[in-house]
Amino acid sequence: MAEKLRVGSLFQRLWIVLATAGVVIALDRWTKELVRDGMPLYSSTTPIPALEGYLSFQHVNNYGAAFGIFQGGRVFFSIVAFAVSIGILYYAAQHLPRNERFVRLLLGLEMGGAIGNVIDRLEQGFVTDFIVTGIPGVYTIPNWNVADSAVVGGVIGLAIVILWQDIQAARREKAEQVAGGPVESAEA
Repeated sequence: MAEKLRVGSLFQRLWIVLATAGVVIALDRWTKELVRDGMPLYSSTTPIPALEGYLSFQHVNNYGAAFGIFQGGRVFFSIVAFAVSIGILYYAAQHLPRNERFVRLLLGLEMGGAIGNVIDRLEQGFVTDFIVTGIPGVYTIPNWNVADSAVVGGVIGLAIVILWQDIQAARREKAEQVAGGPVESAEA
């Protein structure tokens, strides 16, 4: 228990989460600043003409959550992002095994994305969104930004990791039942 409280141990457990979150926040801030300085509000451009309809940039103000859902929840979303960030730090420091580096990276993506959008909400009262993707004539994903993509990527990545770990645990359990006792994991 004393090891969990040491500063050096805490840094070892959190550095990947914090470094990843820092990179996401910096990239998010930089790209949003480029958009705010270089594109008038509601203007759009297609950087690669061959991808017209599939990828474009359109500067919009988002008063809701990721991809424009739940408009007008500035305070609520800020509180949720703060709580999620604290939860991520607590979980990574106290409960996540040290060898789970990839999970720490995914948690850092989520935390960085959440904080990136909170910074916008606190500074401006809204989030700057600018990426538009879709399939022409079928569906267009509402405008999003680097922070949104980090959160979504982190959540999808964690879902895949959890699913993979569950499949591996089920395989081990089945092998133990067939063998009549504990079976050594190939991952160990």
